[in-house]
Amino acid sequence: MRSKTAFIDRDGTIAPDANYCSRPEDFEVFPDAAEAVKLLNRAGFKTIVITNQSGIARGYFTEDALARIHEKMVEELGKHGARIDAIYYCPHHPDDGCQCRKPGTLLFRQAAEEHRIDFDGSFMVGDTQMDIDAGREMGCRTVLVTTGPRQGSEVTAPADYTAGSLLEAAQWIVRNDNK
Repeated sequence: MRSKTAFIDRDGTIAPDANYCSRPEDFEVFPDAAEAVKLLNRAGFKTIVITNQSGIARGYFTEDALARIHEKMVEELGKHGARIDAIYYCPHHPDDGCQCRKPGTLLFRQAAEEHRIDFDGSFMVGDTQMDIDAGREMGCRTVLVTTGPRQGSEVTAPADYTAGSLLEAAQWIVRNDNK
């Protein structure tokens, strides 16, 4: 059986965009992120984080530091009963031309193989055009959150829904599941 999934961007969606956050002690999640993820968990969605992390290629932090940041994120969400099923990240520089950096879809395809994902029943939530484009390319319904530093101002191709927070996005997803 295929899984419906909520793909969620990290910076600007789950957590404030801290401009190349390199230390776990500097990483924080938005106050309503755990409630949002828990709502998606209860509705039967896998929750998978897909994030571009070019700070690795730029030498701002290591993959080990990123792993510790992600451990903190999972722990913080878990304290409130929220579960992240998987995290996929692109460590490359935007000029590298890789296929895993959003709007590329390699990480989504990798997640699909490992988690048996039904893209028709899935959603992509993010704060940039890259997020919306990647989700749309994979056949997901898309939700733009305006919590990132640009508050959605750079989006030229609209998402299926625009939300003021990850929690509002999760509520819309649950209401529109199977439609």
